[in-house]
Amino acid sequence: MSARIGFIGLGMMGAPMSACLVKAGFRLDVTDVDAARVAEVCAATSASPLTAEAAGELDVLITMLPSSAIVEAVLLDDGWAARLRPGALVIDMSSSEPMRSRALAGTLAARGLAYLDAPVSGGVKRAQEGKLAILVGGSEALLERARPVLEAMGQSILFIGPPGSGHAAKALNNFVSACGLMVTVEALHVAEKFGIAPDVMTDVLNASSGRSNTSENKVKQFMLSGTFGSGFSLRLMDKDLAIAKSLADSVGYTLTFGATGIEVWHRVAETVGATTDHTEMFRFLSGTR
Repeated sequence: MSARIGFIGLGMMGAPMSACLVKAGFRLDVTDVDAARVAEVCAATSASPLTAEAAGELDVLITMLPSSAIVEAVLLDDGWAARLRPGALVIDMSSSEPMRSRALAGTLAARGLAYLDAPVSGGVKRAQEGKLAILVGGSEALLERARPVLEAMGQSILFIGPPGSGHAAKALNNFVSACGLMVTVEALHVAEKFGIAPDVMTDVLNASSGRSNTSENKVKQFMLSGTFGSGFSLRLMDKDLAIAKSLADSVGYTLTFGATGIEVWHRVAETVGATTDHTEMFRFLSGTR
């Protein structure tokens, strides 16, 4: 492929996503706040370190960063947007705040740059396989322009709506996922106290209407095994839930059941380290930790 891509943010998701782009044949330049991480990715692939000079040659710049504030700081304060040529496409694949994403789209448009928000779902394993779900906000014309790039990283590319819509959908998806995880875990603990083994109750859920992503892909694999290694931190889930709550507030919707779930996640998140996996909610809701 002829497109030249820049990639900012080589964390647990960004590194395998960037590797998929190289595998698909794109010329890739990468950078991260951790210089050792840049060296590691470049050594493992044919990617090159992203420089200020190279930025002017990019067709696409992808950000995969922890928050809207960091995305804005990197693009606007650190000058990466200013280095891009007119017409270049910025794709924010982070889990950002929808209203700030909408504003960022306008700021970049005023500078002659195109913008898509395209957060991902699927976790580290699907990032490694290039099988993520990618939720796209912006224009359909820009999505078609970006489709070959996105298809190198994702199996399901969904157009959601105008700028910010992808980030809104991602936050709401994680809201459903987090609350569903809590209910699943509590059912397992109640079952165990009654005398039903957690693995047996998990089989019941997976064969019945209580089946969910948590019951199918998290309980036995990361909770009952004691590995708690899904690759998505409890604090990041808390951040996404705060985005979902802010979105609900901004459109005038008062959460009821969900507000309790969000409050519990936040209370727990304040007590754990940055690397605590979100599947450790199994322990926190058991009352044994």
